Amino acid sequence: MRFSRLRLNGFKSFVDPTDLVIEDGLTGVVGPNGCGKSNLLEALRWVMGENRPTAMRGGGMEDVIFAGAATRPARNHAEVMLSIDNAERLAPAAFNDADTLEIGRRITRDLGSAYRLNGREVRARDVQMLFADASTGSQSPALVRQGQISELINAKPTARRRILEEAAGISGLYQRRHEAELKLRGAEANLSRVDDVVESQAAQLATLARQARTRRATARSGPPCARPRGCCCGCAGTPPRRCAAPPRKSCARWRRPPPGPTGSPPARSRRAPPPKPRCRPCARRRPSPLPC
Repeated sequence: MRFSRLRLNGFKSFVDPTDLVIEDGLTGVVGPNGCGKSNLLEALRWVMGENRPTAMRGGGMEDVIFAGAATRPARNHAEVMLSIDNAERLAPAAFNDADTLEIGRRITRDLGSAYRLNGREVRARDVQMLFADASTGSQSPALVRQGQISELINAKPTARRRILEEAAGISGLYQRRHEAELKLRGAEANLSRVDDVVESQAAQLATLARQARTRRATARSGPPCARPRGCCCGCAGTPPRRCAAPPRKSCARWRRPPPGPTGSPPARSRRAPPPKPRCRPCARRRPSPLPC
């Protein structure tokens, strides 16, 4: 993949739409101090996915928007478009269907930034992986910013190793490995949540099974006694106690009162007189004090 065009609109000092055509061979940008030479390199890093305001020489990411001048008002947004020649089809499979890739990033005040690739919105991670597979990106040592030469001289072994990995073209593999590890951690967290849900459902299932057994045992014991309280069978007549005595059509103690004449109140029910006690000789054949 080869960079072919860089378009800026409202980015730092480039308030008007500006196109930088990158031809084959060596392209040089010359000019006096303060004309915006470093802004071109920062625009290239920014469209590649740079998210550090310090790398843009600002206090916040919105500082890349044109802040205004004595004769020009401030802009509300900034946009950078980068055209890449993909004739050799070296882009990732998801974006490898066109000869030219148009990667754009647009930032609006108080709304953040958004990425677009060939007219459709993509994630910042997709853009970063696109350049990482090409052994470049916003963190590539090939993009030398101001003060980076001294940093490379005084770099630690870890930073030097990163430079060598990007030169060898394996930085994209580390990016994909990091993404795979994040996905594995997310899958493990989801599995732990599933285990918790299974345990709670198992406890509820055990409770429902116990209630079902209780209901089945209650149904097998028969219906509750339908006779009134204090019936002759001796039961209480209320659930959950069951009456084991055989049903009787009439009870001597509870008889329905006979119907009275028309217009007169029904006759009051009367209790049957208790039976007279009978004499029962004891084991010693003593006469019972009760009369026979």
